[in-house]
Amino acid sequence: MPKILVLGGTGFVGRHVCEKLASADHSITVATRRLDAARAVLSLPRVVPVVADVHDPAQLASLVAGHDAVINLVAILHGSADAFEKAHVRLPAQLAQACAATGVRKLVHVSALGAAADAPSAYQRSKAAGEAALQKSGLDLHILRPSVIFGADDKFLNLFAKLQAVFPVMPLGGATTRFQPVWVEDVAEAVVRLGTGAAALPSVMEACGPDIWTLRELVELAGRLTGHPRPVVPLPNALARLQAAMLELAPGEPMMSRDNLDSMRVDNVASGQLPGLGALGIQPAALSAVAPQYLGHKGPRSRLTDLRKTAGR
Repeated sequence: MPKILVLGGTGFVGRHVCEKLASADHSITVATRRLDAARAVLSLPRVVPVVADVHDPAQLASLVAGHDAVINLVAILHGSADAFEKAHVRLPAQLAQACAATGVRKLVHVSALGAAADAPSAYQRSKAAGEAALQKSGLDLHILRPSVIFGADDKFLNLFAKLQAVFPVMPLGGATTRFQPVWVEDVAEAVVRLGTGAAALPSVMEACGPDIWTLRELVELAGRLTGHPRPVVPLPNALARLQAAMLELAPGEPMMSRDNLDSMRVDNVASGQLPGLGALGIQPAALSAVAPQYLGHKGPRSRLTDLRKTAGR
């Protein structure tokens, strides 16, 4: 079985990727800044956590050496221009160099739907720059561009559900922006198939669910499913940017940033010009079928088990 290095293996998507790799008896190395951060994957069989700074070129090369493939899931949603550059551009470039130096040929990189050099947000532009850095490498490269990812432990629908449990109304910027949400299980399965498949596979793919929703519809769904439906008040752009600027000042990761709003100036749906999950034999699950089974309940691990049983996975 291939020996796989996973960068970002302790994150939302990474935990699901590691579970699928472990269930297929692959040997998995998970890079982490702290062992306690790897708690979610430590119990999995054949997972070896390694404490390392993946942004240090020497440590990164040492991590990559001896593996058959590398999966890069490292990403940030909020941050400064330099933070986006570090995570989305410099790291992929350094990773490509490490692969070339150690003889590792196969690399799976999770980017983002809407990544483009002329995209409206710094997040999207940095994702495109990272893709460009990798595409110059000559590696056996597979890039996956997912739309917004949902799942039992997501920070998307769960966030809107929690907000509606507290506030009487939901003022919302970008309310009419369209998304094509994709289940984390489907994204993880695609990553694993790209990372371990022997046949010729697409070099750039989009990962989207079967249905398109506006942001307003997604917020309303989260409220209904958790028993706290609230009126959604769409905000004009000026007020939405003021709201986002204030949220950026709050401690911790902001719920919404001005860069998030910039990204919502364009719809986040499949282009129709690139292969989708069907090219890997994956029939994506519908949000309307999965979300009712986890929103408003406790215990993400038990929810995940129930979801898999229901979906027959």
